[in-house]
Order: sequence, then C-alpha cells, then structure tokens
Amino acid sequence: MRCSFSNQEQILHLLKGLNNQISPKFERCTGISASRYELLYQLYEADEINQSTLQKAVNIDSGAITRHLKQLEANGMVTRRRNPTDNREIFVRLTDEGRKQIVGYKKEKILFVNQMLHDFNSEELEALSKMLSRMQNNIIDY
Repeated sequence: MRCSFSNQEQILHLLKGLNNQISPKFERCTGISASRYELLYQLYEADEINQSTLQKAVNIDSGAITRHLKQLEANGMVTRRRNPTDNREIFVRLTDEGRKQIVGYKKEKILFVNQMLHDFNSEELEALSKMLSRMQNNIIDY
C-alpha cells in the first residue's frame, strides 16, 4: 500500500529537507556554522552586548552560547568581561580580528544566498519572503 502526502505535508517535508541541506553547505561555503555566524553578526551590530541578551537574540540555550563564546574567545574573535557591579552579568564584544572575520563571512554568506536563490526573479523572491514570514507568524504561538 502506498502512502501519499497532502500538499501541506509535502511542504513541511521539503522545508525540513532544505534546512538539513542548508546548514552543512552554509558552513562549507562560509567556513563557520550558521549559529556562530548569527552570534558574530549580532555582536557586529552592537558595540557590546550582555550575554543573556545575545542568547535571546540568537535563540539558543545558555550552555550552547557559553560553549560558542568560549571557542570564539579562544580563537581571538570575542572578548568577555564581567560586570564590575554585578558579577553574574557578562558582557561580550567583537575583537578587531572578529570584526575582520565577520566581514569576510558576510561576503561568503551573500555568495551562498545568491547561489541558493539563483533563478528566482524579484517577484518570486518577494512572494516567497511573504509566505515564509506568514508561516513563521502562524507558528509563533503554536
């Protein structure tokens, strides 16, 4: 007996497959994971940011953010410092090396995204963006 999928199930299946393909290919093209790229990008946009605020901005758990930041710090890309008035609070900022690296990663990301969306025209891109935003909004409170 053959199992058939509804159009909605097929869309979910395709999105899941696309997500599984994007992550490793993004990392191979840019040289950095999507999670670390997002962390660095958030830091690039802010001069200095509280670690818990950064964690919420990139939507990862506290253990993962600590691991990422420790590795990035060991690689000389970020610095962390404790708040002198509240030792529990940690501030994070990009180093000059981190700023230089994120600029290179951004260029590679643009090339990757351009390749992924290669044969889409502007109307298709706008429609896709609106549809994906609607899907995201539909599941926010689910």
